[in-house]
Amino acid sequence: MNDPTTTPAPPGSRYGDQRPYAVVKELTELRGPTTGLVRLDRRLDWSPNQGYDLANPRRLASMYETVLREASHPDELVRWLDAATLTRIWPGLVLPTQLRQVWESRFPELISTHRSAA
Repeated sequence: MNDPTTTPAPPGSRYGDQRPYAVVKELTELRGPTTGLVRLDRRLDWSPNQGYDLANPRRLASMYETVLREASHPDELVRWLDAATLTRIWPGLVLPTQLRQVWESRFPELISTHRSAA
């Protein structure tokens, strides 16, 4: 039985195009760690290498990409992300198009003409 309140996905659409992504109301809410070694909750990162050295730019970006993709509630974003860091590394993050659009529509200050080619 079909639920009349849901609209089926168009043929050929991908999960990433439909997935709901968590977003905070204000960037200033993001006050997560900026230094040290971080281990995300298992719900966010189930990989064997859960440690993220925030002094390593690639590991920092990887952590932010993981949190942005996997967070299901704004509280997870607040806990792990920092607004100034997010703004600084945003152009280079490899993110699903839908996620990037959701965040940039809420926070136009994240939009950059110097995006990575990913």
